[in-house]
Amino acid sequence: MTVPPLTTEERRAALAKAALVRRERAEVREALKRGRLSLGELLAAESDAVRKMPVRALLESLPGVGKARAARLLHELEISESRRVRGLGVQQRERLLERLAPQG
Repeated sequence: MTVPPLTTEERRAALAKAALVRRERAEVREALKRGRLSLGELLAAESDAVRKMPVRALLESLPGVGKARAARLLHELEISESRRVRGLGVQQRERLLERLAPQG
């Protein structure tokens, strides 16, 4: 399948949109890392940019969760490495939240 050629204006608009989405995702990852946003809040109020993020990337943004722990969690919770947030089922979301809920 061939991608149709874009005009200069269409290309600029697409690049601007992509930059905006990358910035939004970076802000979400930073908020998760700093504790300003919980995983539960994120899953409840997800934006289009977040819906297309890999679950692995979100997990790696959480405090105390690196690449190895994120991979182990995905395996234990039977979530595909390539799964995106929008593709999570109800039970997968519940298991993620249950597993990663702050112990209080």
